[in-house]
Amino acid sequence: MTTTTHMSPGAPTGADLDRLRVRAYELRVSMLDMAAGKGEGYVAQGLGMADCLAALYFFEMRHDPQNPSWAQRDRFLLSTGHYSIAMYALLARAGYLDLAELPTYGLNGSRLPMSTFDDLPGIEIVGGSLGQGLGQAVGMAIGLRLDGQGSRVFCEVSDGELQEGSTWEALMSGATFNCDNLVALFDCNGVQADGAIHVQLEPVADKIAAFGWDTVEINGNDLVALTDALVNARQADGRPKAIVMRTQPGSGIPTLERRERAHFVRISDDEWQVCRQELEAGRPEVRND
Repeated sequence: MTTTTHMSPGAPTGADLDRLRVRAYELRVSMLDMAAGKGEGYVAQGLGMADCLAALYFFEMRHDPQNPSWAQRDRFLLSTGHYSIAMYALLARAGYLDLAELPTYGLNGSRLPMSTFDDLPGIEIVGGSLGQGLGQAVGMAIGLRLDGQGSRVFCEVSDGELQEGSTWEALMSGATFNCDNLVALFDCNGVQADGAIHVQLEPVADKIAAFGWDTVEINGNDLVALTDALVNARQADGRPKAIVMRTQPGSGIPTLERRERAHFVRISDDEWQVCRQELEAGRPEVRND
């Protein structure tokens, strides 16, 4: 059965919003299960993206885990392929993968490498060479419109990729071709491989808006702000949409939130249990209203 995840014409409230928080929590649990025992991984970025992915797949996007190639599906492109730990957790929780496969993440011979490949159900593009995702998203949005499809394209882009000229070329193209079926989700977490981002990127939202995009800046770990922004991005007004998300690496686990070098996290065996306890302490509950 096709999964259409719009809960209502507007943003979710009450118990529906609580259920999204539970979904985001479950994604974080799966990420810890995947990374624990390996000693290292890109878990901090994944934890920071959990709320966004929950809002996309369990509220906003049209998709069908029983038919991943469904022509009328919305597309999600993960430009930063090393966020794969979050994507695999999402695909398993959404029904594309078996949860039992997740512990193979990063192991030799696994279908779940540390950077995504498009041979896995639910993965639209190969991720790895940064700065390429948004350009592919623009082309996909144009192609879907030419085919008469009502599908939309959502593309995650990191703030590190804003140092790539190809990203700005894609921003120009998206506005030039009036891609109002395209939503770019900029994960602005302030970190890259060698530490904090030192190139002057700010003001990110103002710069993207100057390229002709309908742009909003939000707390990317606030599900109310996320779902409100996604609802507003449904407007077919001739402009592509940009949601600049300020996210916290390691979100939901204070020990990881405090890490200064959060790009590729190394965690000792005894710290994993602390991380799990901290995550469980913040487990959300669903109200009955």
